[in-house]
Amino acid sequence: MSALRSTLKKWIAMRKHRARRSIVGRIPVHAVETLAICIWRMRSLFDAEARASGLVRAEIGADVLGLPRAQSHRARVGAQVEKLIDQRIYFGRDIRKSETWPDLDAIAQTLARAVEKLRKEAPRRPVFLSPFHFVSQYANIYIVERVAGLLGLQSMSVVSGVPRNQYGDDHALIPGIKVLYTYGDANRNGLGVRVARSLKRDGVAVLFSDVPPFTMHRYPMETVEVTMFGKSARIHNGVFRMGESFGAVLLPFYLRFARGRFELRVFDALALDAADSPQRLAEYIETALRDNYEQWLPAGHPAMYAFAPSR
Repeated sequence: MSALRSTLKKWIAMRKHRARRSIVGRIPVHAVETLAICIWRMRSLFDAEARASGLVRAEIGADVLGLPRAQSHRARVGAQVEKLIDQRIYFGRDIRKSETWPDLDAIAQTLARAVEKLRKEAPRRPVFLSPFHFVSQYANIYIVERVAGLLGLQSMSVVSGVPRNQYGDDHALIPGIKVLYTYGDANRNGLGVRVARSLKRDGVAVLFSDVPPFTMHRYPMETVEVTMFGKSARIHNGVFRMGESFGAVLLPFYLRFARGRFELRVFDALALDAADSPQRLAEYIETALRDNYEQWLPAGHPAMYAFAPSR
């Protein structure tokens, strides 16, 4: 009897997944924000956790960052916008194998030209392409995959702490991305070696350099002290440690999404072996947060970049 119940549960879960894939994978992109607002408002009527999460995101934007009321209020639905965009990209590509996103393709072309320019100016310096955590992980991965193709690479290595296969088989759908995971990775101590091999082979790798310390609470995090929002703060030091040993350059950027269109904001490249590079990166992160906190993926945690390096 228990085996029958288990089989029934699996069948129901499969049917639900297929229905969600079929519906979400066909949502018009210009309707994503409106739909996200409707979903959050409906959920907040019955789900106290969803309601509280949205309100906390808004309060931190207003009280900690001093953002205008309209901008901080948009942060309430940021997590729902992220989820819809992630699923729309993933399921849409699963349904239509050759589906393309012109906005993201144009962004990839801009970034590929910037990477080629850096490599031409300093051929011996590898490049860390660094998306900040904004809008959608899958939008960023789509861009990275396109950049790899434009640079003539068979694959692009990405250092990521995001759990794999959230909606299906990531590798089957995005074969051009080689993810070097840190989340739940039994061989996490070998990450530096894998990154070094990728840089030596391709000259380019992807690393999310704006990761806030609280997101890696399961592991000790090496941080460096900086100033953000007029206060002492700490950001992850791994990118500087690796970058200095490789003589690498960091090219940070972040996305915005509004009215169904993606936009790119790219910063000046940083030489990671420069003494002022941690503070410059912190200023980039602060600029991005002030501009687009409502679409920052880790929004809602009160610690942000406040972190005690020792207890």
